[in-house]
Amino acid sequence: MYFDSHAHINNENYTDAQRAELIAAIEASDVSYVVDVGFDLESSVLAAAHARRYPWCYAAAGFHPHNAKDMDEEAFLLIRGLARKEEVVAVGEIGLDYYRNISAREEQEYWFRRQIALALELGKPIIIHDRDANDDVCRILKEEGVFRRAPAGLLLHCFSGSRDLALQYVKLGAMISIAGPVTYKNARKAAEVAEAVPLDRLLIETDAPYLTPEPFRGRPNSSPLVAYTAARIAEIRGMQPEALARATLENAVKFFGID
Repeated sequence: MYFDSHAHINNENYTDAQRAELIAAIEASDVSYVVDVGFDLESSVLAAAHARRYPWCYAAAGFHPHNAKDMDEEAFLLIRGLARKEEVVAVGEIGLDYYRNISAREEQEYWFRRQIALALELGKPIIIHDRDANDDVCRILKEEGVFRRAPAGLLLHCFSGSRDLALQYVKLGAMISIAGPVTYKNARKAAEVAEAVPLDRLLIETDAPYLTPEPFRGRPNSSPLVAYTAARIAEIRGMQPEALARATLENAVKFFGID
């Protein structure tokens, strides 16, 4: 019933037992699909392995901007090879993060552009990470011709920008994904985005194990908790939660090209 469009079953902090427990919880839940999103080479390899093993799991391959400092041509070629695989449905998560600047901004931008070009070459959707870098992310996407050339689309993951920026991206053809922070009491901006984005451009996610929704905030997130994010968005939009879950699942299946 639910499509968690962005999670990290591949998180490096899970033990094998914890990961097995997480997978069992997903399989016992109302979650129909999960995209396990890569953030470096090792996590992208593991995401692809999960996607091959579990019929409800799909993978994305890419280098998070935090990990741009570890990217080189060899790693890029390996990401290219992964991204070509059928079970890898997107290139991501890629983008810019100016909140912590763990990688130099020049490195972030260079590998962001290279991975955009890879996605366009392969005709795969792009999953964007943007934190405190709204202007530069949008500028680079325009400069790289994403909105003219991308046959498969663009997804703004865990969108944290303004209502106006969300609608600008929608006008350019992008999808907007909303995560657990929309459930927080002070999440006025997230609520405005959840209300304004057209239903056919909306996805939901956990970003698990991060961004846990209320009432579980403070604990590790997991894909089954996407139901709480869906319920809050439905409340904001004046919809039944089941209708919101069904619409976002259909949107995600279409966006990621899942049969």
